[in-house]
Amino acid sequence: MIEIKMPRLSDTMEEGAISTWHKRPGDTVAVGDVLVEIETDKAVMEYEAYQGGTLAEILVPEGQNADIGAPIALLDDGTGGPATAAAAASAPSHSPERAQPTAPAPADSAPVAEPSAAGASPANGTANGAANGAARQIASPLVRKLARENHLDLSHVTGSGPGGRIIRTDLSDLLAAGHVATPQSAPTQSPAAVPPAASAAPAAASADPGSATPETDDVRGTRGVPISQVRRVIARRLSASARDIPHFYVTAVADAQALMDLRATLNAQLTEAGRTKVSVNDLLIRACALALREHPDVNVSYGGDTSSIMLVHDRVNVGVAVAAESGLIVPVIRDADTKTVTQLGAEAKKLVALAAERKLTPAQTSGGTFTISNLGMYGVEHFTAIINPPESAILAVGATTREPTVVGDTLEPRYRLRYTLSVDHRVIDGALAAKFLQTLTNLVEHPWMIIA
Repeated sequence: MIEIKMPRLSDTMEEGAISTWHKRPGDTVAVGDVLVEIETDKAVMEYEAYQGGTLAEILVPEGQNADIGAPIALLDDGTGGPATAAAAASAPSHSPERAQPTAPAPADSAPVAEPSAAGASPANGTANGAANGAARQIASPLVRKLARENHLDLSHVTGSGPGGRIIRTDLSDLLAAGHVATPQSAPTQSPAAVPPAASAAPAAASADPGSATPETDDVRGTRGVPISQVRRVIARRLSASARDIPHFYVTAVADAQALMDLRATLNAQLTEAGRTKVSVNDLLIRACALALREHPDVNVSYGGDTSSIMLVHDRVNVGVAVAAESGLIVPVIRDADTKTVTQLGAEAKKLVALAAERKLTPAQTSGGTFTISNLGMYGVEHFTAIINPPESAILAVGATTREPTVVGDTLEPRYRLRYTLSVDHRVIDGALAAKFLQTLTNLVEHPWMIIA
């Protein structure tokens, strides 16, 4: 018996969530078969079997998390072994009711689904199992998890996903209205089985609306929305960055009229040649890469308070912050200083599309040395960004807007661009940050240097 363990699928991954099992207990597994889809902090990735056999047991069901290295399933390779006992010891403990032996099912009956962690009793397990079985074909793993935990009836829910698949947004009305399954299928518990603290909680919440949990806060009209694995990791890493890294901010304003004129000329010629247009962001990626090459001391990482070295990166790998549906993702363009603007644009578009589909590989989201976060397309003129560890700098780019500008002795409407550099003050001083922005501004105002 072989333990299938939660793999490390990204450099920042600490735990993974089971998205979809492609095999069920009793299925034959060949080497190379896709066993399971795992949601990491950056993407949903397929995990293939490295050994063949028969899937004996699923230890972590869809919708639940497991730490790296924790057993998630058992594979019977025909050799037997103590893996079952080891996995049982590492699995979450069950309640006394679930530990009681049950009468064996008839030989010709279908296996009954185990009650969910939300706590379904044996009496209603069959009803819930049937409901979940019906939903399994048309609902996402997260929807099935929410349906189990909130006892939702999915039989009348119309899915808005591909092929009529029920997705999380389709449950918004049900969750907000507090609709649950019928009393016959709802879990029941004897009063003696309910802990005193749990039975007293509703009364306390009614007496003090301010103490109600977000899931039951009717005063504020609050509803609970599950947080994705990606969002949880983002929250943890950015909290650590804001807390541990002494941020220092430097803002500059560039006259972007020449940049916008150059872009218009380039795009007219590219369109005529049947090629893809370039964006302002593509030009800025190239400009930042050139500025980093000129100021290598900005392209660094801090080794930590216990380290005596600073890591200077010879390769310029620029991360591009992407606002995906699941959260902020930063795919990385490697060796950006060696690529043309059109190459950078094509690669950036490809990475953004993969980020939206959650199909980025670990190699496409790791190895960054500098990040650009651009909110200009939303009309934001100026903002500051939090550094993306282990990098030491990030550039926050605002919108390119036309403003009255003094040119010689006249006032003209010209494009202006604001950007703010956030740096780790432990390794980058203010003067160095200012010199980097000075170089970047010179490139923006003389854009032929960007494409030369």
